[in-house]
Amino acid sequence: MSKLIDEIRFTQELISKPSVTPKDLGAMSVVTKHLKKLGFKCRLMSFQEKGTDKIINLYARYGTKSPNLCFAGHTDVVPAGDLASWSSNPFKAKIKGGYLFGRGVSDMKGGIGCFISAVSEFLKENKKFNGSISFLITGDEEGIAVNGTKKVVEFLKRKKEKIDFCLVGEPSNRNKLGQMIKHGRRGSITTYLTVKGKQGHIAYPHEALNPATPIIKILNELKSKPLDNGNKNFQPSNLEITKIHIDNTADNVIPAKASATFNVRYNNLHTFNSLKKRISKTINKIEKKFKCKTDVKFISTGTSFITKPNPTVKKIQKIIQKETKQKAKLSTSGGTSDARFIKDIAPCIEFGLVGNTMHQVDERSSIRDMKKLKSIYLKIIKSFFN
Repeated sequence: MSKLIDEIRFTQELISKPSVTPKDLGAMSVVTKHLKKLGFKCRLMSFQEKGTDKIINLYARYGTKSPNLCFAGHTDVVPAGDLASWSSNPFKAKIKGGYLFGRGVSDMKGGIGCFISAVSEFLKENKKFNGSISFLITGDEEGIAVNGTKKVVEFLKRKKEKIDFCLVGEPSNRNKLGQMIKHGRRGSITTYLTVKGKQGHIAYPHEALNPATPIIKILNELKSKPLDNGNKNFQPSNLEITKIHIDNTADNVIPAKASATFNVRYNNLHTFNSLKKRISKTINKIEKKFKCKTDVKFISTGTSFITKPNPTVKKIQKIIQKETKQKAKLSTSGGTSDARFIKDIAPCIEFGLVGNTMHQVDERSSIRDMKKLKSIYLKIIKSFFN
């Protein structure tokens, strides 16, 4: 008989490994150890692109039959910040006032703990069932995300591994468990722009070319025109300027160059290429007008996607509503997640704990919510294989 895994104790053990991205420090070993005890075949994979840190990833599977229900998550966490501001050690998860405190408890070590606990209970009652359960766990979600889920998905594609549905355990709820299911995400494109002018004396502007003027014009034009008005599934796309830099130590010198960075979060009315074309058109027009030179680099960190409310999604909504008395709204709000990679091989949604303290000092999750989430996950597993 499979041994039951307690979601709270497991999460405490996982939090005790201070896996601040990109470090693992034993976090993946905790997950692997427990999954092996349940009978999962575990495959650890390390990836490292040039100039980046090596990342440990895990793909584990119980069973060989279809359908394959996959749970995806990450063991890496953001830094704890000022330790003195925490009410307790962020890596020694303590229960206080009905809450479990610790870095990563909501984002998203607690979600992993709840699903593993649910799986342990399911397997105790269903050693043989018509299908497979798998885990896709990475240590590179909070970081640059180039050696994590993205690489595992590429590996699974090559191996022709079929995943029929994926549940990503990100903290999808803002204030109450059961509020929201993420069934899509906006895409993200970052632009690095440099405008090159001609350095000169500030009293003789006709003999120089100030790059600050054209870069301000470019940014103003890009910001002044809305990208779209959104649609029934997505909020409007938005462009936000994140950095403006002129490397000039003197007040009486016209600088030689100016640079800026801006990010676009875009919905399914756009693609990476269409936005690249639109932004380039504005840059080229102003470059020509001011007779300056520009260098532009576009980086895509995820494309927009949506998982349509198929029968599995509708079943999950009903389970959540029955357990929490909340009608889970299907939403595409928020930032990016590893679902942006997984959607290339399987329909996926995100549902996990309440995330209103994630990345904050004294990050915490309600013990009641964790036990309820474990129950929801167990019912999802049972309904998937019925």
